[in-house]
Amino acid sequence: MASKRVRLSQRRKSAGFTQESLAARLGVERTTVIRWETAVTEPQPPIRPKLARLLAVTGDELQALLDDIVIVGGPGPSERIAYAIERPSSVDLIAVAYLHERIRHLDESYDKAPSTGLLGPAGQLHGQVSYLRQHAGNSRVRRALLGAEAESATLMGQLVWDVSQRRDHAGSAYYLDAAIHAARQVRDPNAEAHAVLRKSFVALYGERNPGKGLVLAQEAAAVAQLGSPSLLGLSLLHIAEGQAMAGDAKGCEDSLRKARAQFDRVNEDDLAADRYTVNEFNRLRGSCYLHLNLPERAEPILSATVTALTAKRKSQSIALGNLTLALIRQRKLEEAAATLHRTIDAVELTRGGGGLNLAFTAGRELGEWRSEPWVQDINDRLLALMTAS
Repeated sequence: MASKRVRLSQRRKSAGFTQESLAARLGVERTTVIRWETAVTEPQPPIRPKLARLLAVTGDELQALLDDIVIVGGPGPSERIAYAIERPSSVDLIAVAYLHERIRHLDESYDKAPSTGLLGPAGQLHGQVSYLRQHAGNSRVRRALLGAEAESATLMGQLVWDVSQRRDHAGSAYYLDAAIHAARQVRDPNAEAHAVLRKSFVALYGERNPGKGLVLAQEAAAVAQLGSPSLLGLSLLHIAEGQAMAGDAKGCEDSLRKARAQFDRVNEDDLAADRYTVNEFNRLRGSCYLHLNLPERAEPILSATVTALTAKRKSQSIALGNLTLALIRQRKLEEAAATLHRTIDAVELTRGGGGLNLAFTAGRELGEWRSEPWVQDINDRLLALMTAS
């Protein structure tokens, strides 16, 4: 069984050091740095402040890098975790690394698999993390488990809301509040910002409360400034959307400009970089223009985004739903009908709550033409979708 501290190695490279040059600056052998990065040993307390300065991280951030261990080979994760569940006081960082990997795997599956199929495994995993955190005998392991709990609770908040078709706001908030609490205990601004940002989604898209959503997105942005440029960019996008929902066109455009500028600040150490892409920026920019009653500006942006989001099915279904609305509001009915059928196709595959809600919104906006056969066909599909849900 081999273990690696991948993020520690990445941080060293980003700071401009080879293993040899870092060892020379610290007055240790290169093999010592190798042992740190392969999780054989850890830096001794006296050397940690200088190591943190050279890597341009805080003491807490250095500890997080040391705790983030990836396992290669050896006993399977199921056996290792089963052993830890039976003897929770003996749980170690290797078991925590396995749990982290499982959480990340489920999170990566979110945009490709129906949330209904992910909720059960995610719930079981979150329960295991919480149980082990409560019974762990080692303080460092408890801290690492709190970090895992922040991630698993955020995923649970997302899935519970999605499976409820974005109706169970309280259930989602319960998990997201738990995630925020865990992230604050380990002083992880990225995990905290992500969970707060998810709460803003619930306020904006579920409760339809742009004021509350805006405040939460601003809170997420303030926290993200301490950590991830990508999460800051995403927070600014949702600030823009809250402003658009409230009719603040000037504020919205200003926030979109600030969000665009964040692309220049993203680096390889930003763990949220894959969440903040040009496609995600354009999807939300198109949504902003829809809220500002500018469907003619939203349409070309959303049309290009739909094509680009083929690999992210749930995000694509949301873009398709918004594109349908942009077409209806310009009375481009033939194109709107074709796009709404594509939206329903996507929702049937993903069961994504965002795309589902937008499909029903588009169906309601076609009420003026309800007697037309093509609208009746769409309504039949929406009814079947509702029954299946």
